Amino acid sequence: MGDYYLTKKEVETAVLVALTPQNQSKEKTDEYLDELEFLASTLGINTLKSFNQNLDKPDIRTFIGKGKLEEVHAYVKDKSIDIVVFDDDLSPSQLRNVEKDLGVKIYDRSLLILDIFLKRAQTAQAKTQVELARFQYLMPRLTRMWTHLERQRGGTGTRGGAGEKEIETDKRMIRNQISVLKKKLAKIDLQNETQRKSRRNVVRVALVGYTNVGKSTIMNILSKEDIYAKNELFATVDSTVRKVVINTIPFLLSDTVGFIRKLPHNLIESFKSTLDEVREADVLLHVVDISHPSFEEHMKVVNDTLAELGAADKEMIVVYNKIDQLASPDEDFDFTSGIDVTSNTKTNIFISAKEKKNVGELKKVLFDKVKQHHMKIYPNYLAPEYY
Repeated sequence: MGDYYLTKKEVETAVLVALTPQNQSKEKTDEYLDELEFLASTLGINTLKSFNQNLDKPDIRTFIGKGKLEEVHAYVKDKSIDIVVFDDDLSPSQLRNVEKDLGVKIYDRSLLILDIFLKRAQTAQAKTQVELARFQYLMPRLTRMWTHLERQRGGTGTRGGAGEKEIETDKRMIRNQISVLKKKLAKIDLQNETQRKSRRNVVRVALVGYTNVGKSTIMNILSKEDIYAKNELFATVDSTVRKVVINTIPFLLSDTVGFIRKLPHNLIESFKSTLDEVREADVLLHVVDISHPSFEEHMKVVNDTLAELGAADKEMIVVYNKIDQLASPDEDFDFTSGIDVTSNTKTNIFISAKEKKNVGELKKVLFDKVKQHHMKIYPNYLAPEYY
């Protein structure tokens, strides 16, 4: 399935579309559009313009109003735009109407994220999970202009003259694929469950956080291994587990997929087996990009997702990363300003993984947490002090 991204020669162009409800500022909408543009660029799509409409709720027929749709259509036609990307999910009927009116490929936010995951997935498990989520999402949204299945078939562009009969053929193909992928994933999940059972005598720590906050960089620092880390969205899709030893006490450290607002529900469902690393962890390292203006909103997204996974009450170290981007080394900056430090189940620490600032303090805090859990497993173990 990844061949599409390797063989595609021309860069596709896009426009972005968002709604701004009455209780949302234009600045917040612009921030969401920036994130959407980052998502599009991750797929190699070049954004030329953004459209925004002040509307409390989506138009039931076309998501945006008639006048705004005509404005988008005029620009798409004039600039020969390939794709229109919506920052929210479109219902099947909205998708059909918008595709018919605009005459180009339509992405909504969920499909964009699903395709990024498809591009990033490396292991058989991750590929199977994403393919399952993507097919489940596509199933009710097939239209005569829908071209995304061409990636599975190796073709490009819109199929000429595709009719209702071909749509039914596509639906049958998707139903068969969903059945096959569910069976394949069940087999992989069984193997992984057996593997996780063998780890129950070792303390487990899991990295969680919004996408692109520096989790993989912290993983590299703690595990002293070279794991792919880059300034991009969803650099990590496959769960990575490494054995780490601090002061003779071993533990397993896992890096999991980053979360993001409006993460497709089908994706969360499909990835729940991978996210068992989070559910079964003894300690969570919640990494936060404190330099981001919306870091508190990002934290809420992560905490809400953890609650959906049944992991909201885990013991947690909140790692506020990227302090190097907040102030120059000569400035006296209060990193704790505005941060709630009253929680009994959470420990807050401020670091720069890039500059390796306060990493020693992070290791000490992590050692103390791991030591407590290690002593529960091995009560007679003579644990050393941190040095």
